[in-house]
Amino acid sequence: MGDNRAGWRSRELKISQKGLYALQAMMTLARRHEQGAIKIRDIAAESNLPEKFLELILLELKNARIVDSVRGARGGYQLRRDPSEIPLSDIIRLVDGPLAPMGDAEQLRGLIVKDEDHRALYEVFLAVRDAAAKILEHTTVADLVSGSKGKKSAATKAAVGGMKKPRHL
Repeated sequence: MGDNRAGWRSRELKISQKGLYALQAMMTLARRHEQGAIKIRDIAAESNLPEKFLELILLELKNARIVDSVRGARGGYQLRRDPSEIPLSDIIRLVDGPLAPMGDAEQLRGLIVKDEDHRALYEVFLAVRDAAAKILEHTTVADLVSGSKGKKSAATKAAVGGMKKPRHL
């Protein structure tokens, strides 16, 4: 169940499987933040992630100074800072590159200037990109694990609240 559902989400959200796994691992580390270092096999089991792939992801997060590794019998991985200080945008940018499901912001701005016939279209894409970036930059790992399931975050409400509703679909 976990793999099929995760694959569907990653296609829908334009986040790679690796990015989704990184976010899921970070949620596990956040839930157990007060417990110290957690072994890779425990993170993999709790998050339902492949251990070998998780090793590569955690190494990348370590090199980016988002997590720390601890050696020894009580070793494993732990968050380097409080989950409330780690925005989702940091993780997604590290693993997947630019946040935009609609393209790079500078590229879109260039198209707005250069392609007068399609300017309005590119302006919409830029607005979507900016709203997605705003949500990801203002949502932290702590927000994901705080138990606010089904509730929109303040960043989501702000980004969506400022948008005009379509007249008719």
